[in-house]
This record gives sequence, structure tokens and C-alpha cells, in this order.
Amino acid sequence: MVSENKDMLIKVPAVTLGFWVIKILATTLGETGGDAVSMSMELGYLVGTAIFMTLFVAAVFCQIKAKSFNASLYWLTIIASTTVGTTLADFATRSLGIGYLGGTALLTLLLAAALFIWYKDLGRVDAGSISTPKAEFYYWVTIMFSQTLGTALGDWTADTAGLGYLGAAAIFSTLLLVVVALYYVSSVSKAVLFWCAFVLTRPLGAVVGDFLDKPIAQGGLELSQYSATVALATAILVLVVVLPQRAATQSH
Repeated sequence: MVSENKDMLIKVPAVTLGFWVIKILATTLGETGGDAVSMSMELGYLVGTAIFMTLFVAAVFCQIKAKSFNASLYWLTIIASTTVGTTLADFATRSLGIGYLGGTALLTLLLAAALFIWYKDLGRVDAGSISTPKAEFYYWVTIMFSQTLGTALGDWTADTAGLGYLGAAAIFSTLLLVVVALYYVSSVSKAVLFWCAFVLTRPLGAVVGDFLDKPIAQGGLELSQYSATVALATAILVLVVVLPQRAATQSH
């Protein structure tokens, strides 16, 4: 009975193929949605960050206060983290002038620090251990850093490294396949592989999002940021409804 009660407190989804499909769509939406507010609406990166950070904090508060797993609330919080990650990374790398490489280095350190502090405090960082408010807090802080890092890394790869959006997408897709292979054939910690995959899906979504809405002269398709965002949001909504969604299982 105690174990069953603890299972009910886990409000993050089980990691399945459907989870990763929705995650990639959400990160792509984060790029187009963040750009729509900061660029198309001309509100700027700082105002965009303030808006999305407010939404993210509110969503995390609701997620932590929730009594059971709610797929819609979880993915809404993920989307909020991807949009704030987009505008925050753009503010740091462009408005503050530290550049893509500087932003990537800084955010890598912040992400590593978040995971280290979480592990030192609670001893585990896997989804099956997120059954307390403190663990959830660490989880969402780590996710925010990973989403922000992914934006900076994606921009650095596509622009500074000169690989372009499709070239960068191919690189991150290949790295994700390597993580999948390691999951099945190696003894590398599943928690480590999960966070590697979680981080890599963000730059993949970022460069795909840029490919959709950036000008043709820059290698994009020049689609409307608004229409791309609506289309991605609709696809996510359909998948959340159609695909089986269940909470992760308590691990020991």
C-alpha cells in the first residue's frame, strides 16, 4: 500500500517512444513560439523571457501542487520551459553579447551544477525517483537549464559552426541514435542516458524550428512563426490525447 501511494505521487510520464515524439515537437514549438513573441511581435528577448518565465513558474507551481499525474499539465509545463529556454538563450547570447559558444559553455555548467546538487541532495536523478516536491523542483530547474542550453547549442551548431539547419538536425539525430544504441547495448546509467537524450532533443527541435520559419536566403522555409506554432501545438494536443499517457513507475 505504501508503494502504491508513492507511485501516485510521481507526476512525470513514463519514458516511451511517444514521450520522445511529443518532446521533440514541444521543443520545436518552443523555438517557433518563442521567436513569434520576441521577433514577430517585436517584444524583444527580455520581455519575451519575462512572459514565458511567468508562465513556466505558474505551470511548475500547478504541477507540484497537483495530486496525481496529469498529462496535459505536464506537457504544458514542458512547452513553457521550451519557450522560456528559447527567449532566455537568445537574450544571453545576443542581447548580453556572450555569443553562442559562450552561452553554450555557461549553460552546460549550470545544467551540470543542477544535476550535481540534485544528486548530492537526494541521491538519484531518474524519473522513477521524482515523488516529492523537492525532487520535482530539482527536475524542473534541470529541465529549464537543459532547454536553454539546447537553444544555444542548436544555434551554435547551425550558425557559428556553419552546418546549417538540416546539417545540424542530422548531427543531433545521429547523436540521439547513439544514445538509443547505448541504452540497449551498454551498461551506462539509464538516468545519464535519459538526460543526454533530453538535452539533445532540444537543439534538434531548435534547428528544426529555425528551418521552418527562417528566411529562404538563410536556408529556412520562411513559414509564418504563428502558423508553425499553431500547427505544432495542434499536433502535440492530438498526440497527448491519442497516445497512452501514464506516470513513471516508482523505482527502488
